[in-house]
Amino acid sequence: MEVAEGIHRVEAPLADRYVAMYLVVGHDSVMVVDTGLDESVRVHLRDYCAAARIDPARIRYALNTHADFDHVGGNGALREFAPGVLFACGERDRAMIEDVETLIDQRYGEFRHHHGFDETAETQGFIREVCRLLPIDIGLTGGETFDLGGRRVEILHTPGHSRGHLTVYDPLTDSAIIADALLTTSVLTASGQPAFPPTYRYVDSYRATARMLLALNARTLLTSHYPVAVGPAAVEFCEISLAYCDTVERVVLDVLADTDQPLSLLAICRAGAGRLGPWPAGPADYLVYPVLGHLEDLTRRGIVHEVPGPPTTWQRT
Repeated sequence: MEVAEGIHRVEAPLADRYVAMYLVVGHDSVMVVDTGLDESVRVHLRDYCAAARIDPARIRYALNTHADFDHVGGNGALREFAPGVLFACGERDRAMIEDVETLIDQRYGEFRHHHGFDETAETQGFIREVCRLLPIDIGLTGGETFDLGGRRVEILHTPGHSRGHLTVYDPLTDSAIIADALLTTSVLTASGQPAFPPTYRYVDSYRATARMLLALNARTLLTSHYPVAVGPAAVEFCEISLAYCDTVERVVLDVLADTDQPLSLLAICRAGAGRLGPWPAGPADYLVYPVLGHLEDLTRRGIVHEVPGPPTTWQRT
């Protein structure tokens, strides 16, 4: 659907959730923001373009907002659909976006050796099946602009969920395509129920991104896994995301204060999960992403200290 003048949102299924891709249409060319999975482009984006009469020959740019399989998996399919497309992404995420094994090892295997948490072999196989990755043509760091003809979009560096995460801001409609830059208190299912925790990873960056987006105060906030937020709802989305960081920090500190024994990352996550969200036990373990970020931040501030492992453990200082 067209969610702002010349900005189209295309939702594709992702198990019991969905991923939203965007088409930003100028007079001369079109930018695709994120490509979902291979099927997302082969079926859903193709069908939408046909219905909306968007000529694939006009698709000049594809911007991957960050290195997650459900945002880059359709790159190969998009190149087949629009052979002249140029791919762009944040330079700090580039290696993971270009190679699926690097993505699996560095993005999803980060917790394997020191924290005892990893994706299953089945999930890793699924990621390989739904991703066709390609070399990136344009590496970005934020501050760049793309002229689509009568529409010049700006690229903002919005890290926290990943180091290289990008946002596309369209001044013409005062719309920000933030993808997963902020994730409120839970990632949602398609029916709006909590699916798993917000997987932000770098706390200082995530908080700075939330404050930057609050200051930007875009009229329309366009995400990948949440409904369109307009006006006060867009402000509330950012405020809730920022406040949840404080909640996670308090719970981590409370869990560590309740014992004089060092605790592993998973032990901290499982002890605090009931206070942080309503997810089932398996999905709740994805708290490893934000909780490790907070433990690293608290360690830098001297509030907790790390006990080398494996597994690595933490105590209050």
